[in-house]
Amino acid sequence: MSAQGDCEFLVKRARELVPGDLWAAKAWLITARSLYPADFNIQYEMYSIERNAERTASAGRLLYDMFVNFPDQPAVWREITVITSALRNDSQDKQTQFLRGLFETLPGRVQCEMLLKATEQCFNTLERAEMLLLLLRRFPETVVQHGVGLGETLLDAESIEDQESPVNCFRKLFVCDVLPLIINNPDVRLPASLLYKYLNKAAEFYINYVTRSTQTESQYQGSQDSSDIMSPSKRSSQKYVIDGLTEKSSQITDPWERLFKILSVVGMRCEWQMDKGRRSFGDILHRMKDLCRYISNFDSDAHAKYKNQVVYSTMLVFFKNAFQYVSNIQPSLFQGPNAPNQAPLVLLEDVTNIYGDTDIDRNKHMHKKRKLAEGREKTMQSSDDEDPSGKARSRHITVNKADLANSVEVLESFKLARESWELLYSLESLDKEFTRICLSWKTDTWLWLRIFLTDMIIYQAQYKKAISSLHHLAALQGAHSPQQISGQGSLENQRALIQLATCHFALGEYRQTCEKVLDLMCCILLPIQEGGKVQEEQPKVKSKFRKGSDLKLWPCTSRAIMPYCLHLLLACFKLRAFTDNRDDMALGHVVVLLQHEWPRGENLFLKAINKICQQGNFQYENFFNYVTNIDMLEEFAYLRTQEGGKIHLELLPNQAMLIKTSSPPMGLLQQEFIPVLQPSIQTADRHHTVTRGITKGVKEDFRLAMERQVSRCGENLMVVLHRFCINEKILLLQTLA
Repeated sequence: MSAQGDCEFLVKRARELVPGDLWAAKAWLITARSLYPADFNIQYEMYSIERNAERTASAGRLLYDMFVNFPDQPAVWREITVITSALRNDSQDKQTQFLRGLFETLPGRVQCEMLLKATEQCFNTLERAEMLLLLLRRFPETVVQHGVGLGETLLDAESIEDQESPVNCFRKLFVCDVLPLIINNPDVRLPASLLYKYLNKAAEFYINYVTRSTQTESQYQGSQDSSDIMSPSKRSSQKYVIDGLTEKSSQITDPWERLFKILSVVGMRCEWQMDKGRRSFGDILHRMKDLCRYISNFDSDAHAKYKNQVVYSTMLVFFKNAFQYVSNIQPSLFQGPNAPNQAPLVLLEDVTNIYGDTDIDRNKHMHKKRKLAEGREKTMQSSDDEDPSGKARSRHITVNKADLANSVEVLESFKLARESWELLYSLESLDKEFTRICLSWKTDTWLWLRIFLTDMIIYQAQYKKAISSLHHLAALQGAHSPQQISGQGSLENQRALIQLATCHFALGEYRQTCEKVLDLMCCILLPIQEGGKVQEEQPKVKSKFRKGSDLKLWPCTSRAIMPYCLHLLLACFKLRAFTDNRDDMALGHVVVLLQHEWPRGENLFLKAINKICQQGNFQYENFFNYVTNIDMLEEFAYLRTQEGGKIHLELLPNQAMLIKTSSPPMGLLQQEFIPVLQPSIQTADRHHTVTRGITKGVKEDFRLAMERQVSRCGENLMVVLHRFCINEKILLLQTLA
C-alpha cells in the first residue's frame, strides 16, 4: 500500500470510530500524524474533531499548526473565512461565540498575520474594508501603515459606486470607524489639507444622517425600540438600515457629539486657538466672533488656518441649531407618522393688535348697556418697506407654552443659528469658503434647511426675499412629493400659503394677502364645535404690542390658522374701510369679520357705526347672509329708528336671495340660546330691542329679515365666516383691487 493510501485508510478508520469511541479515533490520528507529519488531511481531521467537540484550546493549537505548515490549503482559508466572519458578526449564538474564542487562543502575531492574509483574499471592497477594520481595531499599531490607505479606499469606492447620498455604507465605515482611529493616533502624520477634507466628509455625513427625512427614507425595518440616535433630543426610533450594512452597524448613537469630537481633534491637530474643556454653542460662537475681529491681522498661512477654524466651528453650530429649531417646530418632517402628537408650528407676523383703534365719540350710542373696553391701543400699521439693512430691528418671538414645552431652548437655537449665519457672511473669505462647502453638499436641496432659512428671512423683515424663498421651498416639496407621507403635502402647502400671506401683508400688498388667505381657506377643515364658541378655544398668546414688530410661532392646524387668517383679512379691509374715501363694501366686510372674537373688536365696530352715521346711509347686501351677532343686529336696527338717526340702510338683496331656510325651528335651537332669543321669537313681545321702533313706518321686509336673523344667532360662527370666505372669494378680491 502507498503512503497516500495509508493516510487515507487511517483517516477513514478514525472517522468510523468517532461516533462510538472518540478516544480510539484520536489515537488512530495521533499515530497517523507521527507516521506522516506532512499530511494535511490527517491534521485537518484532527482539527475537525476538536472543533466539533467545541474544545477551544486544542482546536486553536491545531488551526495554528495548519496555518503555519499548510498556508496554501483552500480548506484552511475556508475555515479562516468562517472565523473572521464570526468576528465581524453581531450574532451571539453559541457557534459564533466558540469561533471567536478559538481565534482568541491564537498568538497575537498569528492573529494579525491571519487577518492581513484574509484581507488580501477579499475581492469585495466592503468586505475587505470590514476585515481591515477588524485588524486596525485589534492591533492599533497597524493604523499607521494601513489606516489612511483604508480611508482613501472607502472614499474612492464611494465615488466609483456613484452613491447618491453621503449616508452610504462606504462613508459610514470611513467616518464612524476608520477616521477616529486615524486622527486619534498620534503616530499618524496628516497634512492639514487632508484633515480638512476628512472633517468635511464627516460633517456632511453626520448632518445628512441626523436630518434624513421620512419623505426620502424608505428603508425602515421592524418595529419601534428604545434606540436613541439623536442627541440631545430624542429621535424617532425606527430601525434605519444603510444599504450594505447590518441593522446594528447602521445605528449611530450621539451623532452630533461624535461630530463635534472630530472637530475638536482636528482643531488640535491643526493648531487652532482652542479652549480647554467643553464649551456651549453660545461660547463657541462668541469665541469665533472674537477671532473674526483680528483674523485679518495674521499672515497668509495663519489667516487660512483661522479662517478654517471660524468656518467649520461656526458652520457646525449653525447646522446643529437650525436642525434643533426645525425638528421642534415640525417634528413629523424627521420622525414620520410615529412622531409625538405635536402640531407643527409656523412663524408669522403678529397681528393680534388688529382690534386696536382711535378714539370713538361715546356720546353717539349711549343706549347701549354694555361697557366699552377702557384700554385703547394704537392702530396697527404695516410697513411697505423692507428692512434695508437686512438685519431686523430687535424682534420678539412669542409662542404658547402649551404648543411648545421647550420654547426657551428652541428660540435660543433659532437665535444661535441666525447669528452663526450672519457671522459666516460677515467677511468675504468666510462667505466664499462656506458657499463652496454648501454647493458641494447641495444644501439647496435640503427641505428642512429651506424651512429654517425662510423663517430667518422673515425674522429679518426681508419679505421679498422671503417670498422667493417660499417659492423655492414649494419647488423642493414638489421634488419630494412622490415619497411624501400622508398629510405632509397639505401641511406644507398650508405652511407656504400662510407665510406668503403674512409676507405680502407686511409689504402692504393686501390683495395678494387676501388671495393667499382665501386659497388657504379652501384647505381648512373645520372641527365640529358647539354653537358659536369656537373662537373662545383658540390658543392665546399674550402680546406686549410692540407696534407690529413681534412674531409668533403659531400652530399650523386648521383650528389655529383660521383665526389668524381672519385677523389678516380684517387688517386688509380695515385699512381700506376707514380711509377718507367711502367704501361701503370694505366696511361691510369689516363688520362681518369683527364678529370673530367678539367683543374684542367692539371699539372698531363702533367706529364703523360712526362712519355710517356720518355718511347718512350704508349699502351692503351680504349683511343678512353673514352677520349673526346679536349686538351688531341691535345696533343696525337702532340706526333705522328716529333716535338712531334714521340712517338709510340697504342691507337686503332681492327677496329671493334671502336665506329663508337657514333659521332652525325653535325646537332645534340649543338650550343655552333660548333665554337670549325668546323675547324676539315670541309674538307677544314684538318690540324687543332689535325691532323696537321699526314696525312704525319701517319696511316690513327689513323687519322680517331682522327677526329671521335673530333666530340665526345660535349658528356656529366659524362655519358662517368660513362660508363667507369661500362663497365671496371673488367679491373680496375685487374690493381690494
